[in-house]
Amino acid sequence: MTQANEYTGLLVRDAGGFVLKADGGMRYRLTMLRTPIDEVEKRVIVTGHLTSDDQIEADGVRLCKET
Repeated sequence: MTQANEYTGLLVRDAGGFVLKADGGMRYRLTMLRTPIDEVEKRVIVTGHLTSDDQIEADGVRLCKET
């Protein structure tokens, strides 16, 4: 199994679930078991695996600590 990667950006909700508007302009549809209610519309770090060019199978979502 490959190691999970981290993706940073803004977590938003849409009709189909959750999307990460990643730093750099990419948009990734997220597949995840847990619903990240507290993190919606906030900057987050998503840990997971890229399953296609625009989809991440997320292992976890956590708030991004601003510096």
